Amino acid sequence: MSRTKVIGMLGGMSWESSAEYYRLANEIVRARLGGLHSARIVLASVDFAEIERLQAISHWEEAARLLAGIAKELEVAGADLLILCTNTMHEVADQVQAAVSIPLLHLVDVTAAAVIRAGMGTIGLLGTAFTMEQDFYRNRLAGHGLRVLVPEEDDRAEVHRVIYDELCQGIVREESRAVYRAVIGRLVESGAEGVVLGCTEIELLISDADSPIPLFPTTRLHVEAAVDAALEGVDMPAAKGDHTRQAPTLAG
Repeated sequence: MSRTKVIGMLGGMSWESSAEYYRLANEIVRARLGGLHSARIVLASVDFAEIERLQAISHWEEAARLLAGIAKELEVAGADLLILCTNTMHEVADQVQAAVSIPLLHLVDVTAAAVIRAGMGTIGLLGTAFTMEQDFYRNRLAGHGLRVLVPEEDDRAEVHRVIYDELCQGIVREESRAVYRAVIGRLVESGAEGVVLGCTEIELLISDADSPIPLFPTTRLHVEAAVDAALEGVDMPAAKGDHTRQAPTLAG
């Protein structure tokens, strides 16, 4: 069997979501290759308090330099491809990509591809205030031909509060799940055909059972794309009666 590529994970934003990235990557590789197989990963985890401080004072260039430096370390450590285990910090994805020679799999592009495959044109977006209100995320989705809806101001504030005050600290509350369900309901009323869970921690709180329309869990989609890329060219175990199965190829 050809060796799988090494996935470089730049995480810690928060570590709860990065733990999901690590778990999912290993589960997906085991499901595809079977036996004792697991993902080849190098993981760098930052101190999220430092990143959150830079977010709060809008020092995005300083945050970009910090993450770009860590991305270089992941490349030196043997990573063949790179993923940022965070939605919000894709604000600086271009600077991170420019610092390394290995490809960065952009979470928003992966998510947009999933929405388009589902045949949808209008999508709701939940995430941090930075993700919902700044251009970097909405415009990239729009660049794929999608119409993006975000909650009203009060709803955005509450969605953001739950992420930082609860989910990033490992707190999952039923009351907050009810809040998110209500926000999704209002997005549906505004015309959303599906909802992008544009913060990795939201998947700790919300599942398909909480929404009347399809959800697009960015963490799982991102990890699946990373595994697709890592297994490209690897001989896959043949299903019974099928000796031609190959690893899927990452689109684009």
